[in-house]
Parts: sequence; structure tokens; C-alpha cells
Amino acid sequence: MELIRNKKNRYGFDFIPIGLEIKKARESQKITRENLAETLDISPRHLQAIELEGKHPSLGLLTYIAEMFNIPVDPYIFEEKAGEKSIIRKRLDMLLDKLDDKDLSILEATATALCKVKEPEE
Repeated sequence: MELIRNKKNRYGFDFIPIGLEIKKARESQKITRENLAETLDISPRHLQAIELEGKHPSLGLLTYIAEMFNIPVDPYIFEEKAGEKSIIRKRLDMLLDKLDDKDLSILEATATALCKVKEPEE
């Protein structure tokens, strides 16, 4: 019975948080479990086990899903470093890497304006 409650494998890695992040990303893009499973060439039941039950996918499958949904996995794998940047911040960093300098200058101006709005009035 203890094995059911403790989803960590013999190496101490709990996959449930990553699985839930995959589910959240899939649902936010309105992709059904069946459609994603077909794209990944796995069964819907296997995908359900990954998303909800802590099933460990192969490294290749995990990498493919992480890239597909821009999910940074290192905060989950390296828990001691998880506090350095939030998941959203890491996801944004991954997206920024795909932009050119013109796109980045627009985002920089937007971020600067947001910071100015948040500054307390003197």
C-alpha cells in the first residue's frame, strides 16, 4: 500500500508534478488526450498514466513533449535549483530564445512600460 502513496521511484524522483504540467499545457491548447496520444504514437491510457499517475516516459518522449509545450523540466528534476526561476519565467526564457532582435526590442519596451506602471508614485 505504501508504494501507491509514494510515487517516487527508487532514485527518489517524483514525476507527478511534470505530468500535471503536461496535462495543464495540453488542456490549455484544447488538445484531447486521445489526439495527443495519437501524435505521440502512444496509447491514451499511457498518456493518462504519465499525466496523472507519475508514470515515467522515456527520455525521448519527455523531451518531445517538453519542446512541444515549452515546458522547462529542470525545475522538477533539479529541485534544489527550482527556486531560482519560476516555471513561467523559464517557459518565457525558452520562448524568447526563438525570437529575433526586432521581436525582443518590442518585448523589452513592453516590459519597461510594465515596470514603470508598477513603480510607486512619488
